[in-house]
Amino acid sequence: MLRRNLAGHIAAWLALIGTMPASLAPIAAGSAAAAVYKAPSRQALTVADVQKVIAQAAGEAKARGAKATIAVVDRVGNVLAVYRMTGANKDVKFPPKTPSQIGASLPGAAAQTAIAKAITGAYLSSSGNAFSTRTASMIVQEHFPPAPSTPGLEAGPLFGVQFSQLPCSDLNTRFSGSTVPVDALIGPKPSPLGLAADPGGFPLYKNGVVVGGVGVMADGFYGFDKNVLDFDTDLDELIAFAGLQGFAPPNTIRADRIPVDGSTLRFSDATASQLHPLRSNFAALGAGTGALIDVPGFYAGAAILPGVAYGTERSGIRFAKASEFSNPEAFVLSNGKGANRYPIRGGADAAEVGTALSPAEVRAVLEEAFKVMSRARAQIRRPLDVPAQVTISVVDSWGTVLGLVRSPDAPIFGTDVALQKARTAAFFSNPKAGALLLANPDADVAPTVAATRAFLGDSAAFTGKTAFSNRAVGNLARPYFPDGEVGRPNGPLSRPFAQFSPFATGLQIALVAKTLNPALATCTNGPKAPNGQQRLANGIQIFPGSVPIYRGNRLVGAIGVSGDGIDQDDMIAFLGASNGGKKAGSIGNAPKTMRADRIVVKVGQGVRLRYVNCPFAPFLDTSAQNVCEGL
Repeated sequence: MLRRNLAGHIAAWLALIGTMPASLAPIAAGSAAAAVYKAPSRQALTVADVQKVIAQAAGEAKARGAKATIAVVDRVGNVLAVYRMTGANKDVKFPPKTPSQIGASLPGAAAQTAIAKAITGAYLSSSGNAFSTRTASMIVQEHFPPAPSTPGLEAGPLFGVQFSQLPCSDLNTRFSGSTVPVDALIGPKPSPLGLAADPGGFPLYKNGVVVGGVGVMADGFYGFDKNVLDFDTDLDELIAFAGLQGFAPPNTIRADRIPVDGSTLRFSDATASQLHPLRSNFAALGAGTGALIDVPGFYAGAAILPGVAYGTERSGIRFAKASEFSNPEAFVLSNGKGANRYPIRGGADAAEVGTALSPAEVRAVLEEAFKVMSRARAQIRRPLDVPAQVTISVVDSWGTVLGLVRSPDAPIFGTDVALQKARTAAFFSNPKAGALLLANPDADVAPTVAATRAFLGDSAAFTGKTAFSNRAVGNLARPYFPDGEVGRPNGPLSRPFAQFSPFATGLQIALVAKTLNPALATCTNGPKAPNGQQRLANGIQIFPGSVPIYRGNRLVGAIGVSGDGIDQDDMIAFLGASNGGKKAGSIGNAPKTMRADRIVVKVGQGVRLRYVNCPFAPFLDTSAQNVCEGL
C-alpha cells in the first residue's frame, strides 16, 4: 500500500531530476564552565491547540476563496493532523526553471508537501531562533542572498540541507501506522520530501518554546523564492501565517533578527494586517469544509493527536544518563523505552583500518567537541553572546554510528545532518570511495568518479590519498566552480547549471533518488560494508561541518557537527577531533599533507579547495583569534 501510494511521487521526482552528465594551543580539557545550557521547558501542543491552528488556517483560506491542505507536526516531527479542505487540489507542480519550460508534477503530493513544510519550520527552529520555509529558501540556493543582483556570490550557507530528513534515513524513526501513541510517536521522524524551501511553513511556539510546525499547500506549486529583495503575496504563506497566530515565536528570535554574512534572514512576507478576522473554532468549520485525511507512512488520519513534549523519554530525545555521557547537560536519542539508540562504542572496521576507534577514543572526541561547543559563540541564536547548540556524531570508516550527543536546545534538523556530514567525510576519504561509487548501480553515480578525476587532474582521486572534509566535498558539489562565480564550470559532483536546481543538485540526489520510498531502510544503493552497514545510510551532505579522523595516516572515522553557523560547525568538528585526539593520545585530524586544501584546481589562476573555516573571535570566554591555526 505504502509503495503504491508513493510510486507516483517518486517517479515524478526522478523525472524532474533527469540524468546527470559525466597557532593557537589546543583548548584545554575541562575548560568549559558548568551549567552552560538550560533545557527548554516541556511544552507540547494539545489537541485543542492543533484544532485552533487548523481552524485559523482554513478560515483564512476560505476567506480568500482558496482550498488548502494543512499539516501540523510536533517538535520531533510526529504528524498530529493533516486536514484537506473539500475541493483542494491534490497535485503539486515544481515551477519551471525558465518561462518556456513546463514544471514537473508530483501527482497527489499536496499532503506530503504540507507535511514537509511543517517539519521544516519545526526542525530548523529552537528557543534561540525561529526559521520558516522562507528562511530555508534563502539559505539553500546557488547564491546567497538569492536575488537577480547577487550572481557571483557563494551558495547559501545550508546549500544541500533540503536533502536531509529523508524518508529512507536510518536515523529517523518510522511511523508505525497506529493511532496509539505508545511507540508511534518516538522521534525524530522523517519528512516526506526532505526539508522544504517553499513559503508556507512556520514553527509553532508556546511560552517561547518551539513545539511544532504548520505547513500549507494551496497554490499547487512547490518551489522557492528566487528574489529576496521584494515582498511576495504568497497564498500558502498567508494561510499558514493565519494558523501561526497565537503560536508565534518571540519577535526577538525570528529569522529577520538574525544576520548571516552581512545579510539579514527572512521569516515571512505575510503580516497580520493582511489577514482576515481569525476563525478559531474547529467545530464550526463543519463537515463540508474539509476533513482529516490519511497519509500513508506519516499519519493515520483517524483523529487529531496531541504533540509529545520534547525532552521526555517519549519524544525520543532526552537528557543523557550519567552512564551514557560525562556532561550532564547533554541530550541523546532514545528508543522511548530508556535505551540510548547510539551508545558510545568502538569501530567495527578493524579488519580494514588495523586498529579501529576504541570506545575511549570516541568518548574523548565527543567530550572535547561538546566542550568546544559550550564555549563557542552562536551565530544563529538570540540573544547575542550565547553558546552554540549543535548535534555531534562520530562514525567509523564504514559509516557505523559510534556515538551521538547534542545540546539541549539544538535544532532537530542537525541530528540527521550531523550524521550525514560525518558519513560524507568518512566515505570520500576512504581508500575505497572511488570503487564504491563505480559499483553503485544507479546510473548517475558512477560517472562522477571520472568527472572528479578529470576535474582535479588526478587519476587517483577518491582512493584514500586525500582527506576530504565536508567543506571540500561541498566545493566540488556546486553548480559553479569557484562557488558562485557565474560562467564558471560546475563542480564534478554537481549538475551543469543549465540542469541544476535546488531540487536536483547532482551526486547528492543521484545517490538517493531510487530509494526515497519510506518503506526502504537506507538511502543509497552502494555496496555495503562487511558488517552490513550501508555507508551512506541517510545520504550525503554538501555544506560544511565535518572532518575525517585519522590514526597516523590511516582513516579510522569522522566527526560531523550541525545546528549553528557553518563556520561554528567546522570549528567544533575540527577542534573536537584535535583535542579529543590529544586526550586519547593516538588519533586526531588528518595529516596536513593529506588534507584537501593541498589540492589546487586549474581553473583560471588556480583555485585551492578548502578544508575548514573557523570563525573570528569564536569563543565567549576569550578573545583568541585563529583558533584552528597550526593544528
